[in-house]
Amino acid sequence: MSTADSSAMDINRVFRGGARSVEFLDRLNEASIVMLAETAIVARPVAARIAAGIASLIERERVSPPARSADYLEYEPLLTAIVGPDASRLHTGRSRQDIASAIARMNLRDGLLHVCEAVTAAREALAEVAARHVETVIPAYTHGVQAQPTTFAHYLLAFEAALARQGERLAGVYARVNRNPLGVAALATSSFPLDRVRLAALLGFDGLVENAYDANHLAPVDSALEVAGAYAVGAILMGQFAQDIHAQYAEPEPWFTIGAGELMGVSSIMPQKRNPAALEQLRAQASMVLAETQSAFVVSHNTRTGMFDYRSYDPVPHGKPLQVLKLFREVVANIAVDRERALAEVRADYSTTTEIADALAQKAEVPFRIGHHFASRLTDLGRGRRVKLHEIPYADAQRLYREETGVELPLSEAEFARAISPEHMVFGRRGLGGPQPAEVNRMLDAARAGIAASRAWHAARTGALSDAEAALDRAFGALAQAGA
Repeated sequence: MSTADSSAMDINRVFRGGARSVEFLDRLNEASIVMLAETAIVARPVAARIAAGIASLIERERVSPPARSADYLEYEPLLTAIVGPDASRLHTGRSRQDIASAIARMNLRDGLLHVCEAVTAAREALAEVAARHVETVIPAYTHGVQAQPTTFAHYLLAFEAALARQGERLAGVYARVNRNPLGVAALATSSFPLDRVRLAALLGFDGLVENAYDANHLAPVDSALEVAGAYAVGAILMGQFAQDIHAQYAEPEPWFTIGAGELMGVSSIMPQKRNPAALEQLRAQASMVLAETQSAFVVSHNTRTGMFDYRSYDPVPHGKPLQVLKLFREVVANIAVDRERALAEVRADYSTTTEIADALAQKAEVPFRIGHHFASRLTDLGRGRRVKLHEIPYADAQRLYREETGVELPLSEAEFARAISPEHMVFGRRGLGGPQPAEVNRMLDAARAGIAASRAWHAARTGALSDAEAALDRAFGALAQAGA
């Protein structure tokens, strides 16, 4: 094989595509011949014979999986063998480039709809578990160090909110992806008056990529990168969640685990050791998504417009993001929280001292920084004695406050004990979006409403595609029957 032949083969490989690309090429061909007949660019009797040939090839594919690729240069000889030379009229005003752009967009929107559905299911799993833990107090961390207490529901709803943004992000990308490039030919349209709007309607696109140069040489790049970028954001979120839980396994008695069963593994040599295999897989698979999505950026980097590098029929992998979201749902559904152990973890540290400063400001208008300094010194005192915050005698707290400020501690013993209580600190919050039950329940209701809206969006999009497919089936079926 010559170097030139080898190069051509490499370029052609870009146009082969994945499992649905052949199906999408068939739909493009159906829509094209219907439009060509309706506009009389191809005489109806000739268009009918071409349609009958297309139908014959599709029927052959239904009997056995297609051996051919989605490359139109491989398709046309098969159609010519059935219809004769007029088969090439199907390609009137088209290019392999706008075909590639259209198939890539059909693959992108198909993958997006599946991933959007999986994101919504993951949000639903988070909300269901959160509803059972509205009053489950847990430690929360910053810089990897226990910071303040919150509730497990509050924590899970944070991830639900992040996934809600992911759903919005994907829906926004879908709106820009679902635009028709077919009919622009290579880059400047053709002398044939193709009805691109009709092509868009038949193929379920919501509109057009209008500029013909943009449609094949710029829009394919930024559309793929938007999808890849959105998937990467989701992958990082999944990794954060996995790491949060995994960190607990360093403790002899973790309060936050994924339970037992298939999600756990047993060491091959250490019989006592239970490995959180699902968490490791979740993190690893999320990292693989991040790696795979970067390929879209790499192949588009430093290329001139019109190069073949970014013309893949499947520019972004969808399978791995779906796999990660499925595993994420399984992990969430099997989360086990030891409420007593979590509360004991909070009480074992000094994460409620912030409330001391707040209580001083509220009770006696003590400036926050003075209260903060006192609480910090109290923490050093307790840790130096190796005692917990609630084990520090009230008299010692009084003495330290006198030493620091020169006045008496304005909190009674009961008020001081209340201020350092984890339950008081969590359930006494008053800020919008805080962990107090009223706010958590409000956010749960909002999450459920958002999930329902996402499901409605998905149903509307899939319904619109189904309607377009039905319309194309009717128009193409009638044309093909006339040519049979």
